[in-house]
Formats: sequence, structure tokens, C-alpha cells
Amino acid sequence: MDFTPYKGKVDIVTGGFPCQTFSYAGKKMGFEDVRGTMFYEFARCIKETEPNIFIGENVRGLLNHDNGNTLKTMIHILEELGYDVVKPQVLRAIHYRVPQKRERLIIVGIKKNSNLVFEYPKPQPNIYTLKDALKSEPLYINDVPETAGQVYPKRKKEILSLIPPGGYWRDLPIEIQKEYMLKSYYLGGGKTGMARRISWDEPCLTLTCAPAQKQTERCHPDETRPFQVREYARIQTFPDEWKFEGSVSQQYKQIGNAVPVNFAYFLGQAVVSCLNGAADQRQSAHNEAHIEVMAS
Repeated sequence: MDFTPYKGKVDIVTGGFPCQTFSYAGKKMGFEDVRGTMFYEFARCIKETEPNIFIGENVRGLLNHDNGNTLKTMIHILEELGYDVVKPQVLRAIHYRVPQKRERLIIVGIKKNSNLVFEYPKPQPNIYTLKDALKSEPLYINDVPETAGQVYPKRKKEILSLIPPGGYWRDLPIEIQKEYMLKSYYLGGGKTGMARRISWDEPCLTLTCAPAQKQTERCHPDETRPFQVREYARIQTFPDEWKFEGSVSQQYKQIGNAVPVNFAYFLGQAVVSCLNGAADQRQSAHNEAHIEVMAS
């Protein structure tokens, strides 16, 4: 896509780009060295439109990807394009009215010499739980609409039925642990996502693109099943009337890949404040100039 027709016509460019294929092997670490990556397309959009501000969103792991060199290269390239990059921060969705323990790295850049000042949104005081998302106010008033969802195979359902709310594989008898975990049983690490049943009284763990992956299980607190599509959407704070298209698995993927709506709202408010601050400065300067002209 050619973005040049939008040059100077947009205030903001936002994007979430994967870094798995990113390589900083180019000797100069310049814009042309990252061709073939989605980050290159994100940077090209910025280069061709010259927005006042951009926001990039990624997983927390980008901080340490290739010992930090990937993020360092991205910042270098974005600064080459004429932007001051605000110190990237990891924001936790639970601090922004999202009942989910989701973390995302946010990268913000403002056009140099623009007098823009960006401040990350301040954490909100209330922490919402799964119960707030699926059963009670203030996040939602009505019951979750009944929708399609994945189902467990017979034996997996039998095993997960033994897990209490808030529990995981360690709550199973030893022999069943070994049966369910297979080789993973003998590996290190807590593996706390395996055979995990979420509790009503805690925020949900980060939703993935599929609700029944063995390593990142998200089982309903009361019923032995994965969260349904509309439950998934509520945990991501989508309104009930928001429509998703495609197969059930495609809808799970759309929701799991999304930035939670309430989290995006607070980021959006921070952008609005940034741009309005610059507008207020321009209006103030205009008023002062007008006063000077009237005085003369």
C-alpha cells in the first residue's frame, strides 16, 4: 500500500507488529536493513505519512529479544525518521479497567520540534476480576450472551474436572499429573498455565489465540469447558454488540490478538491530551500575536 497520499493528513499512526522474524544483522541498522519485517512496513507508513505521533504495541518479550538489540534497532530507525521516542514502557492491562493479567510494551514517538508532550496514562485504582467481566457490574450489566465455543475431548474434561477454581496441574493426583503432562512433567519451571482453571475472584490470565492450548489452558471457573467466544470478548472488554466474523477458531484468534478495548481507551485519552496540549499552545500563541497586533 502506498501511504504517501496521506502525508501530512493524519495525526497518528498505530500498529502492533510481530518481531519474530526481525534481524538486526544489517551492518548499519538503518531503515533499509529491516526489509521483510512487519516493523519495516510500520516504519514505512510513518515515513510516508509523517504523523505527529505514533504508537507501537508489542509483547513484553521484545524488551529482551536478541539481548535488547531488536528494540534498540527499532528505536534507532524511528529516530532516523525524525521522531523523539518516549521511553518504552510495559503497561499492565489490569491497571486500566481490564479483568486480565495482560502486559504490553508500548513505544511512542513524537515528531521532532513539534512541541508535543506525551505522558503515559496513569494506573486506575480499581482492579477488576473475572466475576466483574462475566457476572456483575460495573463492567457489564447483563449476562454474557450465549455463543459457540470449543469443547474438551472426553478424557481432558475428566481430568480438568478435578481442578478447583484458581488451581492447575499440581492439584491433580501424581499419576494423573504424569498422564496429562507427559514429558513436561519432568521439565523445570512452574508451568502454571497447564490445566489451569481461572477463579472468579482474580483477573483472568492473558488470553491467547486459542482457549484450550495445553500450555496456556483457560478453563471456566464452574463449568469444565473453555471460555466461549463472547466470554473471551468480555475479558478483552469488547462490547456485547461488537461482531466478529469467520469460524469459531478465527473469532478466538481475532479476540486473543486484540488490544483490550478499555486499555486502548486510556492510551487514546493520553494521545488526545498530547495533541490537545499542542493545539492549546498554538491557540495561545495565536491569541498573543493577535493581542500584539491590536495593541500596535
